[in-house]
Amino acid sequence: MRILVIEDEPGIARFLKEGLEEESFAVDVAEDGIKGQEMAMDNGEEYDLLLVDWMLPGMSGVEIVRQIREEGLQMPVIFLTARDTVQDAVFALEMGANDYIRKPFSFEELLARIRVQLREPSGETSRLSTGKLVMDLNTHQVFRGEEEIQLTQKEFALLEFLLRNKGKACSRTRIIEHVWDIHFDYDTSVIDVYINSLRKKIDQKDEPGFIRTIRGVGYIIQEE
Repeated sequence: MRILVIEDEPGIARFLKEGLEEESFAVDVAEDGIKGQEMAMDNGEEYDLLLVDWMLPGMSGVEIVRQIREEGLQMPVIFLTARDTVQDAVFALEMGANDYIRKPFSFEELLARIRVQLREPSGETSRLSTGKLVMDLNTHQVFRGEEEIQLTQKEFALLEFLLRNKGKACSRTRIIEHVWDIHFDYDTSVIDVYINSLRKKIDQKDEPGFIRTIRGVGYIIQEE
């Protein structure tokens, strides 16, 4: 999952980027409102969620959210703000934010709010699955039936991305951007290495594999 953080305080931006990357998110950072607005508008469909500071140089977070909503971009937005009145909260939500969190905040609370906003349409917040394969996002565990499968952080992030896009072909470009947070010409063969590693761990002999290769495109996890 890919998140855009629009935050002008370097310490907070660094704290958010490092913490979210440890949780297997791909994170981009914009240090002012104008750059944040440009990144959100130019790459809006590639971001799964925005974290936006209310007060920013160049353009306020409220104005950023207003503009992206006018453009029809509907990714969840969480405001980061030092404001603490009910009126401020109501105003933020009316402008198009999905949630807000007051500074200073704990990372655990922010992460919980992010997970809520990334909830699946079915209402399942914590679990992704296909067939016997189940991923628990809260405990960071993966099971095939009753058997727990040990994955590396990057394998977990790759499998999560494929499961969240279940039934959709995921190109190597999208995978490298969302899972590795790389946005330039890059040798995507690293993806094939990780896919092979995942298959060895999650597939069983004499049963169809969970991940299917689409030649010339990328990979897909089929609907059950």
